[in-house]
Amino acid sequence: MTMAVPVFFPRARVAALAAAVASAVLLAGCASMAPPYAPPPLPVATQYPENDPAGAQAAAIAWQSYYTDARLQAMIAQALAGNRDIRIAALRVEEARAAYGIQRAEQFPTVGLGAEGSRTRVPGDLSLTGRPMTSAQYQVGLNVSAWELDFWGRVRSLKDSALQTLLASDEARRAVGVALVAQVANGYLGLRELDERVALARATVDSRAESLRIFTRRFEVGAISKLDLTQVETLLSQALSLSAQLEQARAVQAHALSQLVGGPVDLAPVAGELRRFDDASVLQPLHAGLPSALLTQRPDLVAAEHQLRAAQANIGAARAAFFPTISLTAAYGTASAELGGLFDAGSGAWNFAPRLVLPIFDAGRLRANMDLVEVRRDVAVANYEKSVQGAFREVADALSNRRWLALQVDIGKTTLAAQSERARLAKLRYDNGAAPYLEVLDAQRDLLTVEQQLVQTRRALLSSQVSLYAALGGGAPASAPANTAATAATSTNSLRSPTP
Repeated sequence: MTMAVPVFFPRARVAALAAAVASAVLLAGCASMAPPYAPPPLPVATQYPENDPAGAQAAAIAWQSYYTDARLQAMIAQALAGNRDIRIAALRVEEARAAYGIQRAEQFPTVGLGAEGSRTRVPGDLSLTGRPMTSAQYQVGLNVSAWELDFWGRVRSLKDSALQTLLASDEARRAVGVALVAQVANGYLGLRELDERVALARATVDSRAESLRIFTRRFEVGAISKLDLTQVETLLSQALSLSAQLEQARAVQAHALSQLVGGPVDLAPVAGELRRFDDASVLQPLHAGLPSALLTQRPDLVAAEHQLRAAQANIGAARAAFFPTISLTAAYGTASAELGGLFDAGSGAWNFAPRLVLPIFDAGRLRANMDLVEVRRDVAVANYEKSVQGAFREVADALSNRRWLALQVDIGKTTLAAQSERARLAKLRYDNGAAPYLEVLDAQRDLLTVEQQLVQTRRALLSSQVSLYAALGGGAPASAPANTAATAATSTNSLRSPTP
């Protein structure tokens, strides 16, 4: 028979128990054996190979201000809300927060209220008196089960490691957001590039179809040869083939962009508008600053540093495992053989069982565990340095691309003007009988190629600016659930015991 019985303890006893628990909390966790954290030296140059002193800092510009196109803004907002990678990254943060909550709870005792009752009958042939005996026992009390006093900081180090893992997860979520914003922007620019190239190809098809109509009429009246007519048909076929290829590429690009956004989106070209991006005004210029600024601006580097701090904390836990483990098990309440006498005077009962375990021989398990966490710390250092080097290269590449692609755009504009004039003059020479139509064929084919290349180069220049913005850490979602980790860190600091 088990019964839950209300229990009322004298205030003095409850206060004494609370004082004992509080004293133990203050004594526990006063030491930490984790090595002091020192950031590794910057494994890159102190300056970028190329940098424009003009422009704003990327970290100070929200993506809503950097990307001013209304349709692009709507796509980015929809992607940040519906993209599955963002959703998975946010759930990883919640997972890490729950794990941190579990580890943090290990610092405090588990106190429970227990009520227990039992009745036992012993037959006469087993009783010392030879008579059947019936006994009963009832007890109610507070229990503290196997609470480790963290004198060496093992539990605290594990809690710090879990906190750093939580913070790293949150920064990783922000890094996914930065990458997603850049991917959507590049996907949108790629779509607009294909829209412009398709429009140019269609205009070329219309122009060459009209030329074919005129040349067919001329051939019918005997004004031109069959060769000239065949060359005009070849020009039209080439334009039709290019148009079909571009339409196919646009469809694939639209599908990829829809997947990035996370749902259906209107990707139809703007009616009646040949959308040309002005290289100087679409995206504002950016100043890269110093490589050392990346350590705080890029969320992936901040995440790598938190992982390094977590590895440092695990070393403290491994070191503390070499020292004695002290744990407490205690109970305080009342006990009686009769249910009615459970709260009578003199029925108080308590139990206090401290336990100390000192490792003596474990076949090298603790030493191997220490070697393991130290190697993992070294791996975290190498990963951090690799991330810094990768970030430096991304910024340097984006800066170089921005410079040289801008030069290529200027060259492309000059080439387009020259090629347009060449096509006009070749047509004029043919009309006057001074040149064969083959000259016109070559000039128009080259003109179409230059037009397409200029559109591609212009888009590549804009993509280099998108890449630079992302490489500098810009584009993190402004309204992100990042406060989760900050709140956890604040609450942890407030719960730390003062150092004696």
